[in-house]
Amino acid sequence: MSASLLFIFVIIYFAILLGVAKIAGKNSNNMSFFIGNKNSNWMLVAFGMIGTSLSGVTFVSVPGAVGKDAFHYLQITIGYLIGYLTIAYVLLPIYYKLNLTSIYHYLEQRLGFTAYKTGASFFVLSRTLGATARLYLVVKILQVFILDSLGVPFWATTLVILIMILLYTYEGGVKTIVWTDTLQTSGMLMGLIICSIYILSDLHLSVAEGLQAMQLKGIATVFNTDVNSKSFFLKQIIGGAFITLTMTGLDQEMMQKNISVKTLKDAQKNMVTIGFTMVLVISLFLFLGGLLNLYAAQNNITATGDDLFPSIALYHMPPYISIIFILALISALFPSADGAITALTSSVCIDLLGMQRNTQWDEAKKKKIRQRVHLGFAFLFLLIVLVFKWIDNKSIIDLLLKIASYTYGPLLGLFAFGILTKRKLVDKWSFMPCFLAPILCLLLDYAQPFVFGNFRIGQELLIINGLLTFIGLWVISRPNTEKN
Repeated sequence: MSASLLFIFVIIYFAILLGVAKIAGKNSNNMSFFIGNKNSNWMLVAFGMIGTSLSGVTFVSVPGAVGKDAFHYLQITIGYLIGYLTIAYVLLPIYYKLNLTSIYHYLEQRLGFTAYKTGASFFVLSRTLGATARLYLVVKILQVFILDSLGVPFWATTLVILIMILLYTYEGGVKTIVWTDTLQTSGMLMGLIICSIYILSDLHLSVAEGLQAMQLKGIATVFNTDVNSKSFFLKQIIGGAFITLTMTGLDQEMMQKNISVKTLKDAQKNMVTIGFTMVLVISLFLFLGGLLNLYAAQNNITATGDDLFPSIALYHMPPYISIIFILALISALFPSADGAITALTSSVCIDLLGMQRNTQWDEAKKKKIRQRVHLGFAFLFLLIVLVFKWIDNKSIIDLLLKIASYTYGPLLGLFAFGILTKRKLVDKWSFMPCFLAPILCLLLDYAQPFVFGNFRIGQELLIINGLLTFIGLWVISRPNTEKN
């Protein structure tokens, strides 16, 4: 497949995306940018958030991991569903009752100003590392399979992608990305379905016959019953529930879109819809992963892991499938990157700079500051992605993603302490448990072979992180003697 032809289709896709953004972002203001004027359609938000939740890494990595881990990822997805239901009926009522623009204002109202700033800072750190790592991995795929052959340098690819994101989020923010994410999620899912249909046809298999072939190959097992394994089913289900609870319910990027919906009831319908849809979509990704392994075995293709899907789609399939794959990959990339930059801008402006409470800034000045912060994050994303390129070590990326996930532990502890207890926090010391808990978890993670023998901590490390934060907050708190 010609790299130049693929590049032309990418440009056409960008032009369509900008057209949708221009229409959707018309007459936007600061509240449009932050929460879409609380007038977003819940069905559009739910559909678009599928793309945000999955990301370009999921598009490549989940199918690529089937050869090694079978369908074990579905265990985590069952946990996701439990997490989405908890968000819908525990967290969303709190957010809507307090009429929040930033969800971290809850921490200020319940625990204090230092706890509020600490929570927002952990979100900014975590989302910056996580989003840039995901961006790097997808840009790397585009670079290797298309742009290297055209002589385009890596830094230029990254810069152009970030400029594209700025062009359609700079004015409209959430109001715009609710619509662009819908377009991009559609592209990603169409790519997933079309690639699956093509492979089934090429292998002359029905869906049932494909599943049977995967079972015979031993790659269709869902539940891992080895208690010592990191992927033991109870660990994965419980861990998945807490991952969703924290990385969606306590994440400004995800909740920023959700609280842009007009009513609590619609926001809850959004969350429940996402939960069940995610189970279906991840199942399709795993099925595609099984098909890719069958296709690779039949055609003597040696690529594995993250290289499996792109290698087959771009080198062993017809040109139209290559085009569909690249467009679907980009569609998976953009919802995670555009939402991250928008949410980070919102959190810095509202939580760290105090834009909403500053009465001395008029609307024009607020807009100017918000736009500068937005540009600043785009530049920061560029620098961090280039650092990843310089390091060029996948294990480093995995480590950074893991560190990023650690930062949700303190958020879990802060919100759990506020919701589950009525104790009064000594707010000036609230940052201490939040910083110590991830460090202790990092030490525990590396020491576990010496401490637990063959037993391995998996996704539940996030829960331990939150529990340590909770205990630390309890230690620096006292009974609340004030009468309501």
